[in-house]
Amino acid sequence: MDLGLSGRVALVTGASGDIGGAIATALAHEGALIAAAWHSGQGRARGLVDSITRTGGRAIAVRIDQRDRESIQAAIGQVTRELGEIAVLVANAVSWPARTPETWETLTDSFTANVTGTLSVIDAALPGMRAAGWGRIIVISSDVVGQPIPAAAAYPAAKGALETAASVLAVREAPYGILTNVVRPGFTLTERALTHPGFGQDVVDAEAAKTPTRRICTPQDVASAVAYLGSAANGHVNGEVISVAGGRHLTR
Repeated sequence: MDLGLSGRVALVTGASGDIGGAIATALAHEGALIAAAWHSGQGRARGLVDSITRTGGRAIAVRIDQRDRESIQAAIGQVTRELGEIAVLVANAVSWPARTPETWETLTDSFTANVTGTLSVIDAALPGMRAAGWGRIIVISSDVVGQPIPAAAAYPAAKGALETAASVLAVREAPYGILTNVVRPGFTLTERALTHPGFGQDVVDAEAAKTPTRRICTPQDVASAVAYLGSAANGHVNGEVISVAGGRHLTR
């Protein structure tokens, strides 16, 4: 199946992480030109770019600080100059609280980076999509939305805010040919998750046992959903929240 992504420019924020890297790789496999955005993972982003180019794709790495609007504008300008106007935007970047327990400062900082910053990146990319009469925006959320996490309120709250914003974009931008959707991964086998002090193989096994598919979500599972939603093959899916969690929400 041809997804109609060949030659289209795709910006993936948070591309230095496992999920972002898998998304960028999947889009590149479909022929998209990749802008791999990073904030603190320059080495991994450049490694991703090298991997894509070695297999015949085209990609560049760009730095974005989502707390700094000038950084966002500069990155969008670089992508436009080197690759062309952005047609697909995957808002995947996330900023984790610097310390726990959370304070008012960490909460507000999280919203600045995760909500205001993400919406600023989207806003900077919209003029090119509107001018082209075509665009796809995919916001990466999490299945923790709506689940109280007393020790970590900022992350689910920020993701919930982004889901609401995505629904507004879906209504507002659809007349311009721009479709906006949310992908909500479940517990995903990433390096960060597997090395976190609160997780381990016992947690992975327990989650898998409670999931109808009897396995945990992988970055590639998320990437496959994003590739479709971000493509021309998706002609009418708009304003949806797509869970990629193997039906885990059904057994809670």
